Formats: sequence, structure tokens, C-alpha cells
Amino acid sequence: MTTGPMPPVAAGTLLVFLAQLAALLLVAVLLGRLATRLGLAAVVGELFAGVLLGPSVLGHAAPPVAAWLFPHQTGQFNMLDAVGQLGMLLLVGVAGMYLDVGLLRRQGPRAGVVSLTSLVVPLGLGVACGLLLPAAILPASGDRTLFASFLGVALCVSAIPVIAKILADLRLLHRDIGQLTLTAAGVDDAVGWLLLSIVATMATAGVSTGAIAHSVLTLAGILLGTVVVLRPLLRVVLRAAGRAGDQATMTAVIAALILLCATVTQALKMEAVLGAFLCGIAIGATRNVDPARLSALRTVVLGVLAPIFFATAGLRMDLTLLGHPIVALSAVAVLAVAIAGKFAGAYAGATMIRLDRWHALGLGAGLNARGVVQIVVASVGLRVGAIGTAGYTIIVLVALITSVMAPPMLQYALRRIEPTPAEQERAARLGLAGDEPPVAVPVGSPT
Repeated sequence: MTTGPMPPVAAGTLLVFLAQLAALLLVAVLLGRLATRLGLAAVVGELFAGVLLGPSVLGHAAPPVAAWLFPHQTGQFNMLDAVGQLGMLLLVGVAGMYLDVGLLRRQGPRAGVVSLTSLVVPLGLGVACGLLLPAAILPASGDRTLFASFLGVALCVSAIPVIAKILADLRLLHRDIGQLTLTAAGVDDAVGWLLLSIVATMATAGVSTGAIAHSVLTLAGILLGTVVVLRPLLRVVLRAAGRAGDQATMTAVIAALILLCATVTQALKMEAVLGAFLCGIAIGATRNVDPARLSALRTVVLGVLAPIFFATAGLRMDLTLLGHPIVALSAVAVLAVAIAGKFAGAYAGATMIRLDRWHALGLGAGLNARGVVQIVVASVGLRVGAIGTAGYTIIVLVALITSVMAPPMLQYALRRIEPTPAEQERAARLGLAGDEPPVAVPVGSPT
């Protein structure tokens, strides 16, 4: 061999990296617990851990401490970012595992109509908003078309993990409106990842007809490969892993499969999160995995890696930018468009399937919660250069505010809808009747 082994990480670099992980995880867990006690999603507290330790607070309150803990060194931050990316991919994969494909089939055309309108309306309004926002909000490249396309995708998504947790906490999973909201959100999630992959490819390959056509064909090939190749292969692999009889083997195999599928889509110049999400759906659809076997993976991902990812995402936010009138007004405009788009789309879909206004309001309130999905989308957009720091901060704020809005608005709407006998029977079957505690949702992470 002409070269020696790779040198280990420098002692000083490792020291800072360990301090970063410890600080982010500790503060994220503490603030996440505080958020849940206040009736908010834990992701709100976990994000604010990064805001607290980042340029918005610590950078101004104690610049020397901030400079040592989070130095402006690419290599140092890349180590932390790698852990965050690992958490993001496994989180998306775990969420995909609990997407109820059977429920999607059962809800059929009703969910399809609501999903279509709640996607198309905010997508169109988001693109229009991106074309009209001041140039100060654009990324360094100044590509307004790419920015507008990305903003449209960011505003059209919903967050099924957040919605599932809210419905469980409010004891609404057994209600028809809860089932329909969860199903429509699942479709929104899936389509959102597909659109994100196309826009991300446009960011790296350029906005052209050829690039878009190539992205669509690649996407079609990935979807076909998931059905024809991946699902049968997963049945064999998971059956073999199940014979080992221990949770550790199954956890390692599933994590490796998610990362391998993410690798494949990244190699095909699509987003890694697409592969992770499709792998999660395929694993869930095989029905060869005992849910109890997933508890270890879910605990590690939701308890350790996801909080680090959200805290790292918060580090990239700079709330001091909102002190600039242009950025603050743009944030208000984007938030208004985001809320109006989801509610208008959900209301249109509800009207088309002949639901009353209270059902329409409940659908809009539920689908308006963007939470973790929009934060992941914003992180991808920042990485590929589709948005800058100002745009990233605005999009993450929208994710937080819409997730906080959802519970009280859902409660307001559902108080005006009488439960049906079928809903009461479903409540008894799921253990939601009387004073019993709410059912545990598999994706029911605080995120």
C-alpha cells in the first residue's frame, strides 16, 4: 500500500463535536418536554433549542461561547450536520412504515378529492407568492423561478406524524373527520416528497424542460422499482431477519435498508428522503414485521436522533432577520398564504364530497399542520441552494405556527359535530371510550 491509514479526528475537533451533541440533545429534550407540558408539539421546543444555542440568542448574548461551541468552520459543522441528516432519514423512514396503505384504499375517492384540492391550491398560491416576494428573500443564486417552485412545494405539504399525534392527544382518531384527515395527510406527504425530489433536481441540474422530464422519468422508474423489486426483496430479507429472534438484528436490518434505499435515490440524483420514505412504506406494507420489533428503532430515532436533527435545523434559523421590515412582512405574507391555501383547498375538497362547513373547517385545521415535514423540506431547500437563510427562517416559522394552531381549531370544529354510532363503536374498539387514555399511535412521536 502506498498510503497509510486515514488519520483520526483531531482531539480539538472531537471535543467540540461532543460538546455540540451533548448541548443540543440536552436542551432539545428539556425544551421538548416543556413544550408538551404546554400542550404543544415537542418539535417546537426541539427547534427552539437550536434557536437558543444559535445566532439568534447565544450568538448575541455570549459571542465567545457561541464562537467556541459552534465555530464557523465547514468541516466542524459538517460532522454535526451528518448526524442530523442520519436522524432525518431514519425519521422519514419510520414515519413511512406507519402510513396505513389499507386506510388509503378504503377512503378511496373521498380522500383523493380532499388531497388533490389541499395540494393544488396551496401549491399554486405558494408559487405565486414566491414570484411576488421581494428580491431580498431570494437565495444567493437569485433564481426566482426555482425559489417560487420550492416555496410552492413547502406550502403544499402536511405532516402526518404531527397530525397523528394531535388527533391522538385530542381523542379524535375514531372520528370520521380524524380518519379522513389522516388519510388525506398521508397522500399529501407522499406527493410532497415526490415534488420535493423534482424541485431539488431542478436546483442541481438547472430549470429546463429536459431536466424536469428526466426527473419525472427517473421518479417513475423509482416508483416502479419499489413495487416490482423492493417489496418482494424486503419480504425475503425481513423474514430472514425475523428468524434471528432478537430485536437488535431487526433494528439494524431495517435501519440499513432505509439508508440503502436513501443511497439509491441520492445516486439517481433524486433526494435521499424519497428513498427513505418509500422504503418505510414498503416495509410497512409487507406486514412481516411485528410492531413490537420496531420499538427499539423508534425509541432511538425519536428520542435521540430526531431531537438532534431539529435542534440542528434551529441552529440555521436567524430570528434577528425578522428585525428587517422586508423579511418580517414577507414572513407575514407567506404565513397568510400558507394558512389560506390549506383551508381553501380543504374547504373546496370537503364541499365536493358534500361535507358541511364544520367538517371542512376541521379538515383545514388538521391539514394545516406542517411540522416535521416542512422542516425537512426547508432543510433540503437550504442544502441545494433553492432558498437562503431568510427563506429558511420564514418556512420553519410557518411550520411551527401552523402546528401550534391546529389543536385549538380542531377542537372548535369538532365540538359542533355530533359523533355518530359508527364513531362510538370505533372508539370502543380502539380504547378511546369514556375516561380511558388515548390510544398509542405508532408514529405518535412528539414530533
